[in-house]
Amino acid sequence: MSTHASHKKRSGLMDWLTTVDHKKIGILYLIAGGFFFIIGGIEAMLMRIQLIKPENDFVAAETFNQLLTMHGTTMIFFAAMPLIFAFMNAVVPLQIGARDVAFPFVNALGFWLFFFGGVLLNLSWLLGGAPDAGWTAYAPLSTTSGGPGVDFYVLGIQISGIGTLIGGINFLVTIINMRAPGMTFMRMPLFTWTAFVTSGLILFAFPPLTIGLFMLSFDRVFDANFFNPDNGGNILIWEHIFWIFGHPEVYILILPSFGAISEVVATFSRKRLFGYSAMVFATVLIGFLGFMVWVHHMFTVGLGPVANSIFAVATMAIAVPTGVKIFNWLFTMWGGKIVFSTAMLWAVGFIPTFVMGGVTGVMLAIPSADYQFHDSYFVVAHFHYVIVGGVILGLFAGLYYWYPRMFNRVLNETLGKIHFWTFFIGFHLTFFPQHFLGLMGMPRRVFTYLSGQDLDQLNFISSIGAFLMAIGTIVLLINIIISASKKYAPSSDPWNGRTLEWAIPYPTPEYNFAQTPLVRGLDAFWIEKAAGNKGMTPAEPVGDIHMPNPSILPLFMSIGLFSAALGLIYNTITVTIIGIIATFICMFLRSIIDDHGFHIHKEEVEDDLKGVKE
Repeated sequence: MSTHASHKKRSGLMDWLTTVDHKKIGILYLIAGGFFFIIGGIEAMLMRIQLIKPENDFVAAETFNQLLTMHGTTMIFFAAMPLIFAFMNAVVPLQIGARDVAFPFVNALGFWLFFFGGVLLNLSWLLGGAPDAGWTAYAPLSTTSGGPGVDFYVLGIQISGIGTLIGGINFLVTIINMRAPGMTFMRMPLFTWTAFVTSGLILFAFPPLTIGLFMLSFDRVFDANFFNPDNGGNILIWEHIFWIFGHPEVYILILPSFGAISEVVATFSRKRLFGYSAMVFATVLIGFLGFMVWVHHMFTVGLGPVANSIFAVATMAIAVPTGVKIFNWLFTMWGGKIVFSTAMLWAVGFIPTFVMGGVTGVMLAIPSADYQFHDSYFVVAHFHYVIVGGVILGLFAGLYYWYPRMFNRVLNETLGKIHFWTFFIGFHLTFFPQHFLGLMGMPRRVFTYLSGQDLDQLNFISSIGAFLMAIGTIVLLINIIISASKKYAPSSDPWNGRTLEWAIPYPTPEYNFAQTPLVRGLDAFWIEKAAGNKGMTPAEPVGDIHMPNPSILPLFMSIGLFSAALGLIYNTITVTIIGIIATFICMFLRSIIDDHGFHIHKEEVEDDLKGVKE
């Protein structure tokens, strides 16, 4: 590909630090999310080593509490969330036929805010101790926790949360305004639909968390007493605020995973997705109901039978649209010419695993039963069957499926299958026994247990399973390293795909589509291929393409907020003021500098089209 853009191109590290290209930002999200995923995994391994035998002293109780808190917080906010944004960035603009997201500068700012929020949180290990109040930061544990650990938690999530919020708004605007001609809402690929609903959930779920974190900060710094019952506060306020955010967060994580599974199942079954319209409405309904059920995390706090019953019924109602999705995936495979690629293996493994998480979710939705299960290892097992068995397995399917589009290379299928079987078997060995540990009375969040309680064997099996998951992850890393040394994928459409992202030549041009495609139905690229066309029918003649300029300002703005947060944690007002001033200077520069972007001229695009490899 010989794109000769009419602007000065940056290369090397500066190219990545200043990029506003959604494809590169997707890769940055993937690398950063993968890095935090490994950190969170190491923290989990340390906990499982501690619990491999009774009365173990591998780590102290205080360290275990920190590992517990950091594992949950890192995996939810700094691994699963950015990995979702990685695929949304890499895929959504391509699937809707757009040349970028609506606000490329904001997109870059969202990434750097998330990244420095994660760095700030993890610095706590080195600067005075990690947070130890659990990933839910329940009051009064969080308000009375000594040391700066919880302050790192509050400000790290606050900064990254701003990045997530502006990222979600960006995708809402992008999907509403930048779809190619002919791509109606009911012709959008399922992954784009799930990204759209997820972005809506982010828009409404993150502001309550932001407010809650402010209140928690005020309680810790100024004794504001929002959550202090001795002075008129109420600890339940924090629980309500946290779960008003926290329960939609589960669907923020799981819906894009559903979308990835839908794309993979349809492509490798060689069939159109069964019940597309039902899948769309199920996605929207799941998003809506996700906001109605936060109290099922609080059945035992004493809200009374009426409140508990209402939220129990609402929780169980989510099983209906979720069941629609499960059956539609199965009906898509039914009668299809299934290709068991690695991506398809992850998708097929995902379905029964997630169903098990859903079934135990219905069990927990019964208030009387929840009184027994609450704060036991049964909840841990359920939660991981949903988040790991649902979100992570779905993201692995998406990784193997979209890796050629993101990196112009395919991952090795043999290593991919080794990764699948070790991780999949390890996952079930780890978490399936935890259902029984919970039913046998083992409480969660404890750093050890006594011998002679019949808990030894199942805990041992659980820890061995965790080692298998770690081995699977190492195999994935080896696969990625090997693929980096390979040449390009044999084709720009290695899976015989159905949607627009596979209609682009490789390496993916900076401007995505030389000509905006004309969408003539659902599975737009498949329709063109069925009609005997080699590519998409263009909706416009070849012309100049407008592109945004790269910018270093998002990075500096994020560093400014990062510095301000460090100053707040250590009561160094000078550092805080300098950080805030740096951020405002960047905002001011962004406001006054006329940045009209640049154009890739028509002749250059035509040169690229002539050089396209088929």
